[in-house]
Amino acid sequence: MPEDLAKLVTDIAVRARAASHALAISPTGARNAALMDLAGRIDRSHGALLEANGRDLAAAESNGLTAAQVDRLTLNPDRLTRLAESVRQVAGLPDPLGEVLEESTRPNGLRLRKVRVPIGVIGVIFEARPNVTVDCAVLCLKSGNASILRGGSEIFETNLALAALIAGSLGSSGLPGDSVQLIPTTDRAALDVLLKQDGHIHCLIPRGGEGLIRFVAENSTIPVIKHYAGVCFVYVDRAADPAMAVSIAVNAKTQRPGVCNAAEQILVHRDAAGAILPLLGAALAARGVALRCDAPAAAILSGAGIAAEPASAADFTAEFLDLIVAVRVVGSLDEAIATINRDGSAHSDAIVTADGAAADRFLAAVDSAAVFWNASTRFNDGFEFGFGAEIGISTDRLHARGPMGLRELCSYKWVVTGTGQVRG
Repeated sequence: MPEDLAKLVTDIAVRARAASHALAISPTGARNAALMDLAGRIDRSHGALLEANGRDLAAAESNGLTAAQVDRLTLNPDRLTRLAESVRQVAGLPDPLGEVLEESTRPNGLRLRKVRVPIGVIGVIFEARPNVTVDCAVLCLKSGNASILRGGSEIFETNLALAALIAGSLGSSGLPGDSVQLIPTTDRAALDVLLKQDGHIHCLIPRGGEGLIRFVAENSTIPVIKHYAGVCFVYVDRAADPAMAVSIAVNAKTQRPGVCNAAEQILVHRDAAGAILPLLGAALAARGVALRCDAPAAAILSGAGIAAEPASAADFTAEFLDLIVAVRVVGSLDEAIATINRDGSAHSDAIVTADGAAADRFLAAVDSAAVFWNASTRFNDGFEFGFGAEIGISTDRLHARGPMGLRELCSYKWVVTGTGQVRG
């Protein structure tokens, strides 16, 4: 590995740690001012940002990326406007720092307070989706964390343009310039160095395909918050309203098929399959969705004149990230729950039913970061949950689960006040 590359990454980590100390005690107003300034810069920089993004998109097309992959890379005026609005929403959220989570007074008079504080330095390693650059930077900044961003080569030009805007906003607000840093190289060796900076970086959050996340988790000496895949289910119960079931399943699959909370698997109770599957299959097929089905589902769909491909075993645990969905018929609610817990990825799963008891059992028994009753899985999203944005959706059990907003980017410390007590 080139010595200068190792030095580059290590210096970034050292400077981020120094910046994190200043950020932890920075005024709320300064952090909010930086965010509002950044939102304005995004609004005024559409031309430059779209030009940089255009260079990335041209490279993506020449490299043979799928339509769904290209969509994840793409910026347009509407997406930039929404990106700026998400920054403003984060600026308007309450500052999590200093919040007292618990307090008590011991018999000896010691006053204990559990106070929310930043994690420190957060490294974010991600592929595609240039909005991640801004989302991660602003959420870390608002929560008092320094951040190191390592984006994929497929959005390198876009990231450089966005990082320049962020640097300008930091300077205008008087916050440390090293509060947000982008690794300025696409060399894979830089990632190897970053993963070993446990003396300076406190947490890593990888966002991307399962291969990237497993590589980070297996090679890092730094704690990693992760989700390996978004194998999300919609279960249509025997008591489902047919129109609602079609609407929710179609939205969950097709609204943005290339994202982690899109539905990849549909289960239909056998008592409802004959009536609902033809309606659902026709609606999905009309939107260009390929249906990969088990034998009972294929028989029903074929009988209704709807094309259905036989599914392989791998299809029933697949994250397609495309206009493809696997469809199965199940015999009971309990079978649906067992199937989701076995074949899903503990991300986002939904039940469509008018039976409240069935819904309650599903919501309690499905072991996922977010479970939904009569709503699309696409709502498992920081913006939709009112967080303003998210740094990722965790399927881990420790520290954070589900959309990671400001509070999930914080730790806590104990503040103890005495009047001269000593321990005997």
